[in-house]
Formats: sequence, structure tokens, C-alpha cells
Amino acid sequence: MYMNKGRSLKERFSEKKPLFSVEFFPPKDEDGGKRMLATASLIQPHQPDFVSITYGAGGGTRATTLRYAKLLQEEHGFEVMPHLTCVGHTRDELLEILEEFAQAGFRNVMALRGDPPKGETTFKPVPGGLSYGSDLVGLIRENFPDFGIGVGGYPEKHPEAESVESDLNNLKTKVDAGADFITTQLFFNNSVYHDFVSRCRNNGIHIPVLPGLLPVLSIGQVRRFCAMCEAGLPAELEHSLEDAEADNQPTVGADWALGQIQDLLAKGAPVYHLYALNKPQSTLQILEGLSRK
Repeated sequence: MYMNKGRSLKERFSEKKPLFSVEFFPPKDEDGGKRMLATASLIQPHQPDFVSITYGAGGGTRATTLRYAKLLQEEHGFEVMPHLTCVGHTRDELLEILEEFAQAGFRNVMALRGDPPKGETTFKPVPGGLSYGSDLVGLIRENFPDFGIGVGGYPEKHPEAESVESDLNNLKTKVDAGADFITTQLFFNNSVYHDFVSRCRNNGIHIPVLPGLLPVLSIGQVRRFCAMCEAGLPAELEHSLEDAEADNQPTVGADWALGQIQDLLAKGAPVYHLYALNKPQSTLQILEGLSRK
């Protein structure tokens, strides 16, 4: 048995009110850690309903993820959802990590297969490891039944999927294994999100779908991200970012994300999730813009 300080997000979603969350990533060094915690301090007054912190490929940030997840919880009072991937871990090691999460008081986990380690093009489980995100979801649900479990969804198709249909079937497998909600990969056209939710519902997926939004910092950044996850970049946003870079106007990406959020909430999205990238300016611009409405 274990004692939890937190609260399952499944309970939060049942309250039927809009929520918002922010995602951090484990810093590479102490200076990066100070910047991340400074960002958290600036965001704290806006009272996010929860925050998440990512997990490095191959378990390389296992200790760092846990350390900073605890700091976000203990120093800022956030409901923290650590990420966990199958990469580089046996089933027993994953259970050990989940027990560490439980002992730290976390009630939620983002369960992901994970990307292949750097230099590799295909995912290969270690001996005794798990092959799919659905396997990890099932492991968590069986051994930590009170956890809220999130999984990732690709509105424009996972880069490795053979088709949109097969990608959606894989997502359904994760949901059937016990997932409580889906967080989407980034997108810049809200019709992509609405179409994705409609396809989920038509395929028997009825859990909340959280829109994941990136306040873009530069044209180079967004082109790299879109290439990695095969997300579409609207011509209007691309041209605005090009013009903004020439005129040194860094707020274009945040303005675009703010407009997306306002539209999503008006049309009934259950939550919005911001990929903050450990930088406060754009995230604060969005939150302050929303508070003025």
C-alpha cells in the first residue's frame, strides 16, 4: 500500500469545468534547473490545475525528472504528472519507478512508449521490457489502480503509423488498456483538433482529449518541431513568424496560441495544455491575455 498526496486527474475531469496545464522538461544542469523553477514561480500565481514534466529517452533523466517533479510539488504546490516511457527499462524497473512516483505523492502519470534513443530509427524494447505504450498503461492500471493515466495522441498521425486508421486503432488499444485521458501532440489549426476528437468518438474513444499547444518562439523552431511530429504549419502563421523575425517581434507565436485557446474553450474543449519549454515569456503572455477576457 502507498499514501498519495495528490488527486487523480480523472476526478478533476469529472467536475466538467475547463482546466489548464503546463509542461516542463528536466533541465540539463543546475543553471537550467534554476531557470525552470524561476519559470514555475512566475506561472504559479495563475494556478495551473496540474503540470507535467517529461522523461528522457533511455531513462537518462530518471533521477532528474523525479527530483524536479518533487520540487514542483513541494515548493510550488502543483499537482504534478511525471512522464514515463518504456525506453531502456525492464518491466521490473518500470514498477520501481512507479513506486517512486507513488511514494513521492504523485497520483498521475503520462504513459508513453517513447522515441528510439538518439542514433536509432526504430524502437526496440530491452529484454524483459515493454513494446508498446498500451503495455505500460496496462502495467500501471494493474499495479497502481488509483493512478490517473494519460496517453499521447497525434491529431495528424504518428510519424511511424502506416495510416490515420491504424494510428487511431493503436490509440484505442491504449484507451482500452486503462487510459483516462489523451494529450495531443502540438497542432496549429483548431480544425485538426476537432476532426481528431470526432474521429476518436466515432472509434469508441470517449475519454477527454486535451489539446496540446506550443507558443512558438521562432520560425526555425516551429519548422523543426513540425518535421519531427509531421504537424501542419499554416501559411498565415509561417508568414507572420517570418515577418516577426525580420522585425524583431517575438509575440506572434503566443498571440496565435492565445487565439487557439480562446476558440477551443468557446467550443467546449475540456482543458488546454501549454508546452512551455521551461521559458516563461510566451506562457505568461497567454495566461495574462486569457485573464483579461
